[in-house]
Amino acid sequence: MSKKNSLIKRILALVALAAAVILVFSVVSANTGSDDSGKKDNKAGKSNKQAAKKDKKPTKATYEVQAGDTLTGIAQETGVSVVRIQTLNPDLDPQALQTGQNLKLR
Repeated sequence: MSKKNSLIKRILALVALAAAVILVFSVVSANTGSDDSGKKDNKAGKSNKQAAKKDKKPTKATYEVQAGDTLTGIAQETGVSVVRIQTLNPDLDPQALQTGQNLKLR
């Protein structure tokens, strides 16, 4: 009888393992979505980007540093990348921005 109980326990363990794998697979599949929903989201993303480009104001030629400004914050506010700001202002020390300092943006 001991061998029979051992065999049953092994079979039940195998079934439980298979059920756990199927459960994990189905949860992951449900959370990642299907290809159709991804395509739909990409189209919406493109439309939003196009709308943002139309609404975007032309970039000013310079920016006057305000108290508390950071180079990253200025880049986000103006739409000019940090790298571009640093390229246009080679003597700029990002750690020592001073209030009233003018930065070239284009």
